[in-house]
Amino acid sequence: MLSKFLDSRLLVLYITPFILGLLSVFSFQPFNFSIINFFILPTIFLLTLYVKKKSKSTYRKKPYLKNLFLLGFMFGFGFYLSGIYWISYSLTFDENFKFLIPLTIILVPGFLALFYALVTYLFALLKPKKNLSSFFLFSLIFGIIEFIRGSILTGFPWNLIAFSFSNQLEILNIISIIGTYGFNLFCISLFTSPSIFILRENKKDISVCVALLIITMSFYALGSQNLEKFNNQQAKKLDYKIRILSSNISIDRFYNNVDPVKVIEELIEISATKKNEKIIFIWPEGIIPGISQGQLKKYKWLFENKFNENHLLAIGINIKENQNKYIKYFNSLSIFDHNLNILNSYKKINLVPFGEFLPLEKLLKSIGFKTITNDYQSYSKGKDRNIIDLKYNNLSVKILPLICYEIIYSGKLFIKSNFDYIVNVSEDGWFGKSIGPEQHFIHSIFRAIESGKYVLRSANNGASAIINPMGVIEQKVDLDKSGYIDLSESRKIEMTLFAKFGNKIFGFIILLYIFLVISFMKLRNE
Repeated sequence: MLSKFLDSRLLVLYITPFILGLLSVFSFQPFNFSIINFFILPTIFLLTLYVKKKSKSTYRKKPYLKNLFLLGFMFGFGFYLSGIYWISYSLTFDENFKFLIPLTIILVPGFLALFYALVTYLFALLKPKKNLSSFFLFSLIFGIIEFIRGSILTGFPWNLIAFSFSNQLEILNIISIIGTYGFNLFCISLFTSPSIFILRENKKDISVCVALLIITMSFYALGSQNLEKFNNQQAKKLDYKIRILSSNISIDRFYNNVDPVKVIEELIEISATKKNEKIIFIWPEGIIPGISQGQLKKYKWLFENKFNENHLLAIGINIKENQNKYIKYFNSLSIFDHNLNILNSYKKINLVPFGEFLPLEKLLKSIGFKTITNDYQSYSKGKDRNIIDLKYNNLSVKILPLICYEIIYSGKLFIKSNFDYIVNVSEDGWFGKSIGPEQHFIHSIFRAIESGKYVLRSANNGASAIINPMGVIEQKVDLDKSGYIDLSESRKIEMTLFAKFGNKIFGFIILLYIFLVISFMKLRNE
């Protein structure tokens, strides 16, 4: 009876891949048990091979391609159910959205699971007969599908396998060369490699496992060398400070008519201004309720005793514009002088679907849907992400602005790297008391290493930090804490290879894997 159950379609196609998907969340923040991937990915790979073989007998009533699609889907469903359950938290703040929570828990993981279903389906469709070529083909398809997941529609590159290494900065330093997607493809191969040992046809097959370990150690050695070189470099003292605020103001301010004066007063108090110090203050995204960019100046009286000509304010704030008798709203990072005159601003271009804009808005609004973060209508997209060249009162600094969600994208954030810092403002309260804020924060480390720039992150209800170009968190205000941190000195590194070429490098790695697949096919055939 037990043997029949262990060989049953229910266990192989539904229960096992689903449980493995659920367990995968422990390889990411805040758990970081990356070692479990050495069990999860080989098991999925071996199950894929097993199902194709067994489909000719045990599962003959169902086409094997359908079985493989189902296996990948169940793994993906478990993967996203445990990994991004926090999306449903954003629906708890408004009674009008609560009925959607069960749908969100099912539909969002279900949609994303289709990507992993496609991995196993395509692998079964294209699978060569030999083990090593199969191994590299599985990694290649998985890596490409992950890239597609992070790119199509609005893209959602969350919890890539590479994020399992977020605590191993020496190894992670390689993304300054090959980028996150290139490293992600390598990680898939590395974690799946124990399957080669199980399937080995001869001792030479094990050399692939050894080669992957040697490459990993070389990544570690290179990263250690780069970290040592960076730390030995003399830090340059800045003639101004950049003060990053971290606040813990409840997100209920958007729904309970919280007085904006109280919020501004709290932010000014956290800012701890000093009249004789040149300071650029960075406040989080959308922190002041009900106040747009053009309305902030009405509250100048709150700033008069604390801010002077030595101070600038960068803040995430809405922009309201009347264009051709039609009102448009933008999510922006805006720079103000001490008199709250607007010096510069950036309009967010990567908007969150359903959070900041409604796909098919006219249709969905007609049946009662609305955006989560904007009660009036969808936000409009900005045109370009231009570098903000800030020159004021003998101060000169260039920043690349990223608002909240925009920090998650790899390889398409900038064309030229002639800026000093990446400034990321965020509101993490939408994630609730979940693992979401910590997962969101980790993306900042990846962007810092890829770009070779400091990331200055200011978050409300989330972690704020100064992250150097090596991915090291130099200063941090933890979750659920209020306070500030100052950048007063910094080190620079040469432009990273990834900053220069972007995801073109990932394209080169794809070609390398194709070469390996074909080479091992030919070797075995001979």
